[in-house]
Amino acid sequence: MKYLVLALAGSAGLALPAFAQATQSPPAAATASAANVTAGATVVDTTGAPVGTIESVSGGNAVLSTGTVKAAIPVSSFAKGANGLVVGITKADLEAKVQAATKPTEIAAGMAVTGPGGAAVGKVDAVSGDMVTVATANSKAQLPKTAFAQGPNGLVIGLTAEQIDAAAKAAAPKTSGAGK
Repeated sequence: MKYLVLALAGSAGLALPAFAQATQSPPAAATASAANVTAGATVVDTTGAPVGTIESVSGGNAVLSTGTVKAAIPVSSFAKGANGLVVGITKADLEAKVQAATKPTEIAAGMAVTGPGGAAVGKVDAVSGDMVTVATANSKAQLPKTAFAQGPNGLVIGLTAEQIDAAAKAAAPKTSGAGK
């Protein structure tokens, strides 16, 4: 009986490494180095579903574009997987989070509007339905509410005051001289 227990214990001891190997989870994706996170790299989620493409890398952040939204994500958030870079968020979740973070909760007359880089553009002159009238120092232009995002200091649009002025001038009705 003593030998049987030792024999069973011995066979169990031999089986343990095989059992441990069989039950280990597959190795996780290796952490991507900054050298792996480059513009043009394809990014997938942890299930292998496409998320987007790295648009640019600067200052320890990579701009990930899903085709719908763009988000700056720390390079350390990416891992190297079998099919390229892996990130721990799905495309749908990333898009929802960016939309929620950038959608202004309220647009009202008098609110300051800034452009790219935080430069002052003007102020909201009026809101009518889905359209917002922005007044610069030289002109007024109507833009859809979807053109606005919530920035750290108020409303942000992707245009400068000069671009709005030029567009307003181009859209203004041409006046022709009488008698010509």
